[in-house]
Amino acid sequence: MAASEPTTSSSTSTSADPPAMSGDSDTTPHPDAVKHQHGQRSPFPFAGRIGSVEILAAVLVLLVFLRDPLARLLSAPSLATWTTVFVSVMVQAVPFLVFGVLLSAAIAVFVPRSFWARALPKHPALAVPVASAAGVILPGCECGAVPIAGSLIRRGVTPAAALAFLLAAPAINPIVLAATAVAFPNNPEMVLARAVASLIVAMVMGWLWLRLGRTDWIRLPRRPDLDGLRRGEAFWSAARHDVAHAGGFLVIGAMAAATINIVVPEQWLQTLADQPVLSVLALAALAVLLSICSEADAFVAASLSQFSLTARLAFLVVGPMVDLKLISMQAGIFGRRFAARFAPATFTVAVAVAVITGMVLL
Repeated sequence: MAASEPTTSSSTSTSADPPAMSGDSDTTPHPDAVKHQHGQRSPFPFAGRIGSVEILAAVLVLLVFLRDPLARLLSAPSLATWTTVFVSVMVQAVPFLVFGVLLSAAIAVFVPRSFWARALPKHPALAVPVASAAGVILPGCECGAVPIAGSLIRRGVTPAAALAFLLAAPAINPIVLAATAVAFPNNPEMVLARAVASLIVAMVMGWLWLRLGRTDWIRLPRRPDLDGLRRGEAFWSAARHDVAHAGGFLVIGAMAAATINIVVPEQWLQTLADQPVLSVLALAALAVLLSICSEADAFVAASLSQFSLTARLAFLVVGPMVDLKLISMQAGIFGRRFAARFAPATFTVAVAVAVITGMVLL
């Protein structure tokens, strides 16, 4: 039917346009000229002319006109307190975050994936504690631990051992423990309590997976963004990704901690802190919501001085193992069926172990 219809000058087709244009000119017409030919005009006539310089100039003009209101706002005592808490958390946490991300990227790129299959015991029940302890010597932030655990499973490591490493590596590695010692200079026992509780949780979850887990709950992952790259390129790609990803959550966490200190009335926090059960559950839930990188969460926990050490220990144990970004990453890499079962179980075990450890060591 299309062959019988006559072709008119007003008809258009994608196959006919390019030859006509190439016959008229050797250059591509300007987009505005094309829009004009078709009778279309941009609703924003200056959209193509606005760049970063124009935006910066507009911001500077606004600052000039609003300098008096901004000066009064910045001089407010509440904002000064907010800024002090935010800056102190960021300044203390950023060095640990950057160093941890670089080390995690180095492990992900330069440590052969087959190393794990050779290093771990063949028996799954024995591989779980060994993989958990490996988090001390082969650390990684939680963002990097998820794809590493996926690589272990893909290389033949039993899922129970890989999941134990996933939970232990972000929580008991030397960088995290050093950051905890710096954040709690007057409570060195917090370092031991965090290491012991996190290691126990990782092993318990590994053994629970051996008992109750099913292989069809896990969808084997891959890292296409690193495939085909040379080692140096893969290292910097992984480092940039993890710094941007974890750094964003650190900023959000520091802002939330500063906001809590000035927005929530002190008597409310004190009332909640005086309730042992509620304080533990509140800080455990806060760790899930804030999603702070494990290299920096100790400084946020230290700023919540109204709460007991046991409640803050729950914050430190739960955060690197269960938070919103980890749940979303686990769902994307391992599958939603896995995340829907693994995250609630890990949260329950982490809270229980943190409370018991706090009662014994703190």
